[in-house]
Amino acid sequence: MHNNKNSLNVLKTAKGQIEAIIRMVEGNRYCIDISRQILATLSLLKKANAQILNSHLESCVKNAAYSNNTEEINVKINELEEVMNYISKNL
Repeated sequence: MHNNKNSLNVLKTAKGQIEAIIRMVEGNRYCIDISRQILATLSLLKKANAQILNSHLESCVKNAAYSNNTEEINVKINELEEVMNYISKNL
């Protein structure tokens, strides 16, 4: 298991922001204020994703590389390519 405590804290903060955004929408708050909160939450989610991917590289991918297990290495590379393709399409 990876140590994703920092990522978990960031995700919990994002969760709190999402709950606040819902209350803002329900309360008919000013649209620009809601949009700013949504953008702040997106930034947190991107940060958590980067932390999780970095953790994956530092643990899973490194372990696969050191194992010399070609099949496992290829799986990890394919997984990363899939995520990177998704990220690049959604920039």
